[in-house]
Amino acid sequence: MAPSAPEAFHTLTVDGLDPLFQVLRRRGYRLVGPTLRDGAIVYDEIASAADLPVGWTDVQDGGTYRLERRTDQARFGYPVGPHSWKRFLFPAATRLWRAQRAAGGGFELEDHPNDAPRYAFIGVRGCDLHAIAVQDRVFLEGPHVDPTYKALREGAFVVAVNCGQAGGTCFCVSMKTGPRVTGGFDLALTEILEDGRHEFIVETGTERGAEVLRDLEADGPAQPAAVRGGPPDAAAAIDRTVARAAAQMGRTMDTTGIKELLYRNLEHPRWDNVAARCLTCANCTMVCPTCFCSSVEDTTDLTGAHAERWRRWDSCFTMDHSYIHGGNVRNSPKSRYRQWMTHKLATWIDQFGTSGCVGCGRCITWCPVGIDITEEVRAIRESETESPDRSSPKQRGGKGPGDA
Repeated sequence: MAPSAPEAFHTLTVDGLDPLFQVLRRRGYRLVGPTLRDGAIVYDEIASAADLPVGWTDVQDGGTYRLERRTDQARFGYPVGPHSWKRFLFPAATRLWRAQRAAGGGFELEDHPNDAPRYAFIGVRGCDLHAIAVQDRVFLEGPHVDPTYKALREGAFVVAVNCGQAGGTCFCVSMKTGPRVTGGFDLALTEILEDGRHEFIVETGTERGAEVLRDLEADGPAQPAAVRGGPPDAAAAIDRTVARAAAQMGRTMDTTGIKELLYRNLEHPRWDNVAARCLTCANCTMVCPTCFCSSVEDTTDLTGAHAERWRRWDSCFTMDHSYIHGGNVRNSPKSRYRQWMTHKLATWIDQFGTSGCVGCGRCITWCPVGIDITEEVRAIRESETESPDRSSPKQRGGKGPGDA
């Protein structure tokens, strides 16, 4: 990643977004940002600031999502939608290699393509920055670096946004991942909408981000006053914006000793309760910005002259994901939901030194039956308060994480 640079404040006008996008495009980036499509605010390639969800927000709760008009013309006045940035850094389908039968016999092998696109991500929130950092640990920091992820990640330019509005399923404050962005960005925007004022305060996070701002300033004659020095109240204005979002959190999660809490309760009756509702549809894992399960599939044509190997997203909620010789390790909805939640909030800490949950709330919003991970943790914790002498399932001969 690009080295850090000293923090600096600038002011970007609303009309200055397009000149900023033009600078990024000149530097070879493909712009990806929020846009309206299919009744939702999603991340997709955009051409200009006109593609942003101007004046729109979304209303979210357990199992529900709808768009709603704002009373202003905010460009980033919405919580996170169904997409996360992993769909661009860890694509849902990736060809790992392909082989073609050679004229003289044998096969010619072509490795994965190395011409990875260079994306400029527009509007990355604090929770998603932390999610990207989690996937960095998985794909970049272990003994086996993923070349596809590495190429896409190194080519990405990140324009983050401090949240000014939270959603009904957000709980990033509980997970200490937002609403303010705290690193991992090249540029960070804070949309200021107060007292008739509509502008962006810009923070530089890397030297690469500072270079983009210098390019924008150099375009001054063509783009008058697009960017200028930061206002005297820049820090206070940012604090007010993120404080407003922090006060709007729709959910909370007490994470005190959460790993040990879940390890003590692997046979808790709450798992049967959630299993009775869970459809094992895998929506939660598809929308989760940190889930990384995948499967590998080999294909060939009828002539046997061409073969390919593909990696595709998978989910711990599918029957095949836990299949080993002799059958499925987790063959019940109870065991699969328990695996997902205990991995996300407990064993992930053992593996990667951090929680696998960033408090974005997507799994709650996009669960068809509205299963709420914060409520499941609360129910287990409250039952211990009511019965403080409960022994651990290991002491009672219970099963460990991942057991059926």
